[in-house]
Amino acid sequence: MKTLVALVAALAVAAPLAAQTRRPTEPSVSIRGFFVASEEQFAAKTTFAGVLGSSLGSFVGGGAQVVFRGGVYVEVSGSRFQKSGQRGFFSNGQTFSLGIPLTASLMPIEASVGYRFRLQKHRTIIPYVAAGVGQYHYKETSTGSAPGEDVDATHLGYLANTGVEFRVHPLVGLSIDAQYTHIPGIFGLGGISKDAGESDLGGYAARFKVIVGR
Repeated sequence: MKTLVALVAALAVAAPLAAQTRRPTEPSVSIRGFFVASEEQFAAKTTFAGVLGSSLGSFVGGGAQVVFRGGVYVEVSGSRFQKSGQRGFFSNGQTFSLGIPLTASLMPIEASVGYRFRLQKHRTIIPYVAAGVGQYHYKETSTGSAPGEDVDATHLGYLANTGVEFRVHPLVGLSIDAQYTHIPGIFGLGGISKDAGESDLGGYAARFKVIVGR
């Protein structure tokens, strides 16, 4: 009996130590979901500042990733930005408000392909890079607007991002990254963008993700 107790005690001590040193089997493919929040500096600074009061915009959304064992991953996400402001016009280098309320929204649907770099000494820190395309639906409405003043347009855009993922749990990760988007051909926002010569609805964004999955 004493021998049996000693053996059980030894196994109880050895099992956690073995679990710490043994690398878990990595699946060939894993599917992960995530929540994303971002703050973007729009390329059309004059337009957004003149109409919405700021050239910064906050997005929230979510998506999914398919991660392959070699490091390649595919990501699809959707998010939304919405803010109220006023119609205005641009003249002699300045923007002027017309006092007509409006609501502007932007809904990106983005798909990208990326690569996750595995660091031998820091397995919980995973840098990554990605590039892809997106469909961006921009809508601008106001009460009492004349025909042709509201905007409802969808354009194709391009994106690239780089960041770092931190694994805080076998099934949970946090990531921060910087993303650049280029969305050409958008005009609207009360006419300021056209008068100011701004046609890119993209910009630079800082993004934060909560990821669920391996």
